[in-house]
Amino acid sequence: MRRAIEVAKRGWGDTHPNPLVGALIVEGGEVVAEGYHAKAGEAHAEINALRALGRRPHPGATLYVTLEPCCTHGRTPPCTDAIVENKFARVVVGATDPNPVHAGHGFDILRAAGIEVIRGVLAAECEDLNLIFNHWITTKQPLFAAKAGVTLDGKVATRLGESKWITGGTARANGHLWRRYFPSIAVGAGTLRADNPRLTSRLEGGEWCPIRFVFDGLLRSVLDKAMPNLYTDEFRERTIVVTTSHGGLGYVRKLNSMGVRTWMLSSTSPKVSFVDFRKKCAEEGITGVFFEGGAQLVSELLQARELDYLFSYQAPVLFGDDKGKTIFRGLRTEHLANAVRLEHVRHETLGDDVLTRGFVKYPEKMFVDEATFSKRSLIE
Repeated sequence: MRRAIEVAKRGWGDTHPNPLVGALIVEGGEVVAEGYHAKAGEAHAEINALRALGRRPHPGATLYVTLEPCCTHGRTPPCTDAIVENKFARVVVGATDPNPVHAGHGFDILRAAGIEVIRGVLAAECEDLNLIFNHWITTKQPLFAAKAGVTLDGKVATRLGESKWITGGTARANGHLWRRYFPSIAVGAGTLRADNPRLTSRLEGGEWCPIRFVFDGLLRSVLDKAMPNLYTDEFRERTIVVTTSHGGLGYVRKLNSMGVRTWMLSSTSPKVSFVDFRKKCAEEGITGVFFEGGAQLVSELLQARELDYLFSYQAPVLFGDDKGKTIFRGLRTEHLANAVRLEHVRHETLGDDVLTRGFVKYPEKMFVDEATFSKRSLIE
């Protein structure tokens, strides 16, 4: 199953809104064929493994697959039909289909055909392949995740704003890997103007560009004489500026003339509504958003209870300075019961740094300290 998980990762970032799935065909204890799901609308992992085999499996063959085989007609026929037709003796599965309408039905069909089914092998690891897909299927909403590189005392920059680089090269490369996983990435206007990022995934083999969101309720980023990279580079058609009517139609037209798209969301203030943004993403079929800052943007996301998942890269660095910059602020946490926690947590050592990631679990009562920020929008 570990091999099937690695095979599934060949589709990393390319299968949305479908899941990552890997499949192996084993005969006499030897892997004779592998397959993975490469893209939505194309053949599933089980079918690709059969095609790679190029013949019918031998009697007694076993199919290993990271996700319960589909049993309904969609853009492709059900994989359970092909499994039964090819007379597999045994099917070993990692994760159960997260869709409550379909969960377990694939197993029932296979067992009814006389095929032995073993389920739940490395289930947690197989489920972890599909953070975005599982959330999308169960909630019909995109997964909102945030990333931060922090010191041992939780700082993301010095009091003068220096932040490059707190974490080491291995951790930063892992961040690019997760950029490749998500279909979109987001930053606030402040980060855009201060850092002028490209927001692409730069890994061995080339540069890949997700959809790039800029939260800019007042369209401040259009005022600068030197336009940001996101508005002028070769990927500018992948940039979407999320704004409000307070930004001005003239600036919207200017962006559109440059090939940059805009989403103007209704608002009585310059603040972009995360609820409306999430709804718009769902309507557009965008299943996940990777928020990379700045601190105001992700703090507002947390305060609104709209952050679903967190990636925290911690470096063995200590500032010990109260005036150092923190990634999250604006909550009034008087008791441990009011603390935000992570669940289904995973840890990974990356060089000298440690990645802690997990789903955000909000307390029953969470208090926002209204005095922390000015009345101006955090996301302007």
